[in-house]
Amino acid sequence: MRKIISLICLLLPAIACAADPEIRPDAPERHVVTAGDTLWSISNLFFKDPWKWPHLWGANREAVKNPHWIYPGMVIYLNRATGQLGVQPGAAGDGAGGVVRLKPQARPISGGDQAIFSISARVIGPFLARPLAVEPDQLEAAPRIVALPEERVMIGAQDSAFVMGLPADAQDKWQVYQPGKPLIDPDTQEVLAQEVVYLGDVDVVKPGAPATIKVTSVRQEMGLGARLVEASDKLVAQYVPHPPVEKIQGKVISLYGGMTQAGQNTVVTINKGRRDGMEEGHVLALYKAGREVRYQSEYVQLPDERNGLLFIFRVFERVSYGLIMETHLPVKALDTVQTP
Repeated sequence: MRKIISLICLLLPAIACAADPEIRPDAPERHVVTAGDTLWSISNLFFKDPWKWPHLWGANREAVKNPHWIYPGMVIYLNRATGQLGVQPGAAGDGAGGVVRLKPQARPISGGDQAIFSISARVIGPFLARPLAVEPDQLEAAPRIVALPEERVMIGAQDSAFVMGLPADAQDKWQVYQPGKPLIDPDTQEVLAQEVVYLGDVDVVKPGAPATIKVTSVRQEMGLGARLVEASDKLVAQYVPHPPVEKIQGKVISLYGGMTQAGQNTVVTINKGRRDGMEEGHVLALYKAGREVRYQSEYVQLPDERNGLLFIFRVFERVSYGLIMETHLPVKALDTVQTP
């Protein structure tokens, strides 16, 4: 009997995780995939919990890292009897007609660069190719601009400048940053990382000490002391959404761009990172702190209220960046995030 009870206890979490989301009452019978769709937005048409689409389409996160190859022109069908989604391949598909189920298996595909992404590639793409956050002292050792032409204070596109600290075998393409604000844990006051502000791109036109660079693109003007980081060619990834295995509870510590309030499709930073078990693709629930209300002669603390979902797409050692997928009220610094 003890063995049976133990086996049931082991199976209960798996059974709970396998539960399918509820079908939306206004879900369509079919949807033709178009450019600009994401797996999240497609699933949101059919189900109340759009982030659980791997369960619906039979994805196994451990065995299959890229379970869905869906293209514009494909038709998504809803089988209300089983609560599952079916796909009829279109011109860019992998079959010749018929409704098929997406299963974790090898499939011949073409045009993979046109596949529908999990979340908006347009929104998160720039954040994948830039450092965003570094260790507190990491920028101190980075190459930096030490002189500008003609005693100028700032430089822009097509201007040249001089840099010290570039290695002799430096690559041609570099990105330019200036130090931003420190990211501080609101509970422990630990400095978790330092944000960096992206200024633009430069090419090395003449190596040396100093080396000569030329500005190829500008986001903000560059000046003396700006740091250089090797340019990254990291592409937008396909993520499989999943909840953290362990219980995670953290806080929003920064809203990207210096905003005071954030809404849907806004990037925020949380005070949990790789050391805390965070992974790219984790989905967390957003909560608003409960208000204090006066009841008779004393104040009563209301419970925290769930406010939306956060999709983690970039993880550093002690902080992570997430995209707000849905929210009912504006998100602010110190709002809570936790395992949904």
